[in-house]
This record gives sequence, structure tokens and C-alpha cells, in this order.
Amino acid sequence: MKSVGFNFNNSYFTLTEMMMAKVLPTKVKDPKLVILNHELAKQLGLNFSSINSQQLAELFTGNILPEGAIPIAQAYAGHQFGNLVILGDGRAIVLGEHITPTKQRYDIQFKGSGRTPYSRGGDGKAALGPMLREYIISEAMYHLNIRTTRSLAVATTGENVMRETVLPGAILTRVAESHIRVGTFEYVAIKKDLATLKKLLQYSVERHYPEIKDLDKQAPEFLRLVMERQINLITDWMRVGFIHGVMNTDNMAISGESIDFGPCAFMDHYDPKTVFSSIDQHGRYAFGNQPVIAQWNLARLADAILPLLDEDQNKALEVGEEIIESFNEKYEKKFHEMMKKKLGLITDEPEDAVLIKELLDIMEKHKLDYTNTFREMMNENITNENLKDFYSKWTIRIDKQNRDKQEVLTLMKKNNPVVIPRNHKVEQSLKEAHNGNLVSLNNLLNALKDPYTERGDLTLYQQPAPDNEKKYKTF
Repeated sequence: MKSVGFNFNNSYFTLTEMMMAKVLPTKVKDPKLVILNHELAKQLGLNFSSINSQQLAELFTGNILPEGAIPIAQAYAGHQFGNLVILGDGRAIVLGEHITPTKQRYDIQFKGSGRTPYSRGGDGKAALGPMLREYIISEAMYHLNIRTTRSLAVATTGENVMRETVLPGAILTRVAESHIRVGTFEYVAIKKDLATLKKLLQYSVERHYPEIKDLDKQAPEFLRLVMERQINLITDWMRVGFIHGVMNTDNMAISGESIDFGPCAFMDHYDPKTVFSSIDQHGRYAFGNQPVIAQWNLARLADAILPLLDEDQNKALEVGEEIIESFNEKYEKKFHEMMKKKLGLITDEPEDAVLIKELLDIMEKHKLDYTNTFREMMNENITNENLKDFYSKWTIRIDKQNRDKQEVLTLMKKNNPVVIPRNHKVEQSLKEAHNGNLVSLNNLLNALKDPYTERGDLTLYQQPAPDNEKKYKTF
């Protein structure tokens, strides 16, 4: 097969063998390409014009490996619903690190490509629906200007996978700045291998935080910067009503990207207790609890790198605690700034926090749509009776800052999407794709490409789910 532009350079191999296992994707019998992300391919410097659709299908299922690929499954641990478990890539394989023409480094990973040494009894495979769901959500997040892994392609394998029912098998090609997780550090900490822990920290700094220059303060500064990126990420999730659904430590990326879109979904009416995952029965990962869990996960990272925070373990504990305890104040500040932007508040006033809380309380009490409410605030003739009193107060506050109305609207439009991947629309597109019809999928993806701009063709994608579809559950 002709070269398509993959340029692999596998720096992860500089870490010790305990961090990975070399493994080839399982060959599949009848691969078919379902969707290819041409925009992302171009950004990566890849050109598929010289190969046909069947060769693309062979490539994106692992039947043919691109030149330079040395596939590995990565080892890691993870706190899953609070319990620490040794894990690893049970159904995913990193082909290698692709260097783009602009010298950016990205992992290229297959998800659903067969068993690995970390499969723990699983079949290593994936079904078409969840792989297309990740494609939709990750691309939506990208266009919402939220840090995220991306999806390059989905291909079916021609084989069935057994879940609750028999489903068509598929493989997703994921693109990420890396797949180093909080759980990667936990894995090394469990092994009590200080030399590997130091090496992993150094590698993570070089790859993601090269601005850290002081070797003596490398570990504390690393923890601070990882926390800063996570605060920014969670704030963005809260801005658009995104619920990850399974914020285990193995699903928190050191890079600060959104990763592993399993039972995730977007909130319709505002309720901080919103949970969509059928396995999250106690609401551990509910919408309003996501900042709390982020801090908890970061505390587990601090635990894992404790020996590197300071040679004196008592001092190391103090350093770690001081950093983690600063989370709340930093997050609250970031959240407040974000909510002000959603409301077009450019200046600072003492009553802003009360105003923000009042709107959230109104939305919760009257079950108002989170996305549409903020867009409605931009209209001069507001129609929702539940918002009219608040709208009057908000108008007084807007007038008080004495800024041009257009400046206010521009700020609000940048921070309040017109369209999100509504759960019922995602499900509709997945159901039709399962039956071989990709029209709804492509229409949804097109609607999500420019989510902050009002367009006449978006009306269908702005509506919350009908009442009979509101008890939505992901797996």
C-alpha cells in the first residue's frame, strides 16, 4: 500500500517494559469503512487520496499496518468508583506516535482491535454504536473549543460482538496528545518502582509541560499544571452541560484532554444531580459533582508521585496537600469567570455571584433547558415567564457596566452554543447507522461543526428530547 503520510516516532519506548506490551491488532474478516474524518486527516498531514476505500478499511482495522507502526497496549491502574484496580489497555492498541508536518506529536490508537495482555477475560472488541458515539462526542467537543481527543475513523470488522445482544463489531481510530493517565502514575506507584516513577514524570514533563525548567521543583510544578489544565477542562464541561459519566482516574489524561467517552451525555434541563450512566447508581459522577471528583482524582495523582514531591516525606505530604487544597478556590474563580461570560458580564460587581446562583436556581426549579436558556437571554423580547423577573435584574446589571450591547452579545455568543449533541439526536443517528443509513449521522456531525453560530437549519438540533424520551440512560 502506498504511503499516506504517517510519520511514526515512538518515544514511549524510552520507558521501561513494565509500562507496555507489544501486541498486534487482531485481523478481521470483512472490514468496511464507515466514516473518515477528512478535516482531521488534513490537520495531521495525512493524505488518503492514493488508496481506495477497501484499503482504507484494511488500514483502519489493522489488517494492514502503516509503515513505522510498532503497536503496544499500555499498562495503567485506576480508581474505578473509588476502588483501585490494575487495568491496562484491554481492547486498545497504540500504533505509535505520529509527528505532523508542524512537528506536533499525537498518539494514533485503535479501540476495539482485539485482545491484549491486559484484557482480563474480555474479548478486546467494540460495537459500532459506542465507537460512533465517541466519534460524535469527541468531534462535538473539538468544535465547542474544549480540549479533547479526536476521532479519525470508524470501520466495521464484519464480525459480531456479544453484549446484551449481538452487535456489529467496529474499530475506532483515536488521536490524542498522549494516553498518559493519572492511572498510569498509580500503576507505577503500586509497583513501588521509584526509578520508573521518576522516568515517567520526566517523560510526561518533556511531552506535555516543557515549560517546567526547575528540576528541583519539577514534581510540585507538574502537579500544579496538571491541576490547572483539569480545572480549565472541567469548567468547560460545566459551561456546555457535559457529563462525562465515568470519571475514574484511568479516564483523566495528564494532557488535560477529555478522554474515553463511554456513558457520557449532555444535559437538557438544568439539574446538578443529572446522571445518565446506568452503572452510576449513587450519582458519584453527576454533573454538579464533577469538580469534586476532579479534585479527588488529582489527590490520587499527588499520592502516586508523593516520593518525588520532596525527599522528606512529611514535607512531601505538606506540599501535596497545599496544592490539592488550592483546587477549590482556583476552580470557583474559574467557574465564576466562565458564568460571567455566559451572562455577558464584562465588569466585576459584588452582586454577580448572587445573580448567577439565582439563574441556576430558576433553571433547576422550573426544569429549564440549560443550553437554550442562555441563548434566550440574548433576545430582547423574552417569552419564558419563569425568566422575566430575572431578565429585568440582569438587564439592570448589563446597563450598569456601560458597555456596548454588541460587545456583550459577542461575549455571550462565544460562550453559549446554539447546538450540542442532544442525546435523542445522537441515539437516532446511531440507530439508523446500525441499519446502514448514515444520513442522520452526517447531518448531526455537520450541525455540530459550527456550534456557536445561529443557522436556520439547526432548529431540529436545538430542541430537547420529547417527554417520552427524557429518561435517557447510557450504558
